[in-house]
Amino acid sequence: MSDWNLAEVWETVAEERPAAEALVWGPRRWTWAELDRRADGVAGALLAAGLGRQAKVAQYLLNGPEYLESLFGAAKAGMVPVNTNYRYAEDELAYLWDNADVEAVVFDVGFAERAAAVRPRVPGVRLWLAVGAGPVPPWAVAYEDAVAAAPPGRARGPWGRGGDDLLLIYTGGTTGMPKGVMWRQDDLFGVLNRSAAVRYPDDGGLDGVRERLRRPDRHPSPRQVPGPPLMHGTGLFTAIAALDSAGCVVLPPSRRFHPEELLDLVEAERVTEVSIVGDAFARPLLAALDAHPGRWDLSSLWLMVSSGVMWSAEVKAGLLRHAPRLTMVDTLGSSEAVGVASSRSDGERGTGATAGFQLGPHTRVIDEDGRDVAPGSGRPGLLALRGRGPVGYYKDPETTARTWRVLDGERWTV
Repeated sequence: MSDWNLAEVWETVAEERPAAEALVWGPRRWTWAELDRRADGVAGALLAAGLGRQAKVAQYLLNGPEYLESLFGAAKAGMVPVNTNYRYAEDELAYLWDNADVEAVVFDVGFAERAAAVRPRVPGVRLWLAVGAGPVPPWAVAYEDAVAAAPPGRARGPWGRGGDDLLLIYTGGTTGMPKGVMWRQDDLFGVLNRSAAVRYPDDGGLDGVRERLRRPDRHPSPRQVPGPPLMHGTGLFTAIAALDSAGCVVLPPSRRFHPEELLDLVEAERVTEVSIVGDAFARPLLAALDAHPGRWDLSSLWLMVSSGVMWSAEVKAGLLRHAPRLTMVDTLGSSEAVGVASSRSDGERGTGATAGFQLGPHTRVIDEDGRDVAPGSGRPGLLALRGRGPVGYYKDPETTARTWRVLDGERWTV
């Protein structure tokens, strides 16, 4: 049995590679030792506020280093990170934080006015940490003050940590109200470890992490740019995977997607991996490359991963013209089910048909009664994925029972 915990893994990386870069954001750079120490400050503030085991900590933030620092800090304290869509209006925020039983909110000072309006509706929130250079409301604590007050030694709650500690990722609400998908950290790590740049033995524990990081390897740790928001599953999971692999997450300095800026980052920071959300990102990238052929050195980039939006074959073929060694992995999945199906394109394979996916080894198509649907039969079906997956939806046993079913003695995400 494995017992992976994100904080334990990342602290081990910081011990083994303290001087390696962990985060880059514009001119600012964090080593793994610095990331570890700053996350201790966040964890210390959460514990000092009286929050208990598995208290919920919301990230109401744009992309920036504080998103990953506060996620790390919550995990250190044995608490639960909760993603928050920064485009939500007041009613949506109040619903989300109430539904998630949030007790701390890490928010950008640019959202202070909206947060202030929501405060009376979420009386369970005990701590508000304000990120950014603007004025800090009197009801909040400056994030940098919390970081500066990091306790001596590692910050950890008296209840410890373990693989059962949760990460909550709320769905977008396209099929009803947003639902909190409960991932055990052990399961999420195990799923991401299957395709990680630096993979660890499934049951090797922290000793396996240390052993793996101490030996030379043909595959160095990744330098990864998450193109989409970190509050989105694609951005968050790929960033977590990069940190799991002792890598560096390179964050674009702008708060909006600019294709030229992303390509500049790839060249300047020798980025090896980029995550995107289909043609919404890929078409502007291709347009920039076509408009300025030869402008960017993309020789470091070998992997582009997409999920969430269709990625068309003609755009993939266009990207390959500019980056012939690029491997493009188009994944079919969701916050509830990672790795349902995928499509790989590269210079050798060429590009597959748009929206053509190969089912993964643990995926099947079933009908409402759990019987397999034969390919080519013309019958509609449901995708079902077995193996490691979420515990269920937070405080929603009815929808959980519909989505996670036992078929032939095994639990499947449907």
